[in-house]
Amino acid sequence: MKRTVVVSGGGTGIGRAVARSFVLSGDAVVIVGRRPSVVRETAARLNAEAERAQTMGRAEPLPGDLEEPDQVAGLADAIRLQYGGVVDVLVNNAGGIDRRPARTLAEIADSWLRDFRSNVLTAVLLTEALSPVLRRPGGRIINMSSIAALRGGAGSYSAAKAALVGWTFDLAQSLGQEGVTANVVAPGYIAGTEFFGDTMTPERHQRLVARTLVGRAGTAEDVAATVHFLASEGASYITGQVVQVNGGALLGR
Repeated sequence: MKRTVVVSGGGTGIGRAVARSFVLSGDAVVIVGRRPSVVRETAARLNAEAERAQTMGRAEPLPGDLEEPDQVAGLADAIRLQYGGVVDVLVNNAGGIDRRPARTLAEIADSWLRDFRSNVLTAVLLTEALSPVLRRPGGRIINMSSIAALRGGAGSYSAAKAALVGWTFDLAQSLGQEGVTANVVAPGYIAGTEFFGDTMTPERHQRLVARTLVGRAGTAEDVAATVHFLASEGASYITGQVVQVNGGALLGR
């Protein structure tokens, strides 16, 4: 069955890999992101790949700022109109980290609020806007957290990603009786994304790989495969869980 899948932050990195996995499975994927040129280029590339693979999947770009309530409402209306009022899978992947130096109290407050808005508020607003049209039963909500939420070490980013965990538990409890699952994916070190910017060095890469038990960095495709499983019928009895994808860098608890 062809599903409607919404992926926020789907233009690059993990989000793009997640969108690709659903497109190649034959689903209709809405790629939401702040940068119009990025989401449009990604959608075009995924559609070309789907055609070559002869699948029925298709990606549709939908630019918008998920920190702005009015824009989120407009995005949700567009999704409802275009896809018949039903969303099967919502992947809240949008986020990031504010790396600007923060020394004064005002700068610290701004940095913490930026990380909260980009990682938590984006997910909350999009989920609230689309909740009325999530498939019942059978809907899936998957929120992207981080190893930093469980281990710390990244200040406001760790706190923001940890907030997603508690909120996801609330979603699982409130939507469970309606047949909707809500889970968290917490990646460890994933190479080849924009997350580290120019802060990644060969030495840091080696240190992060050395922390794993499998001896390699993770890939965006590793995370996408986990998200794809949690969105499947086979995962219908999994809800309110944090699934770590970190090569054993942090053991489960």
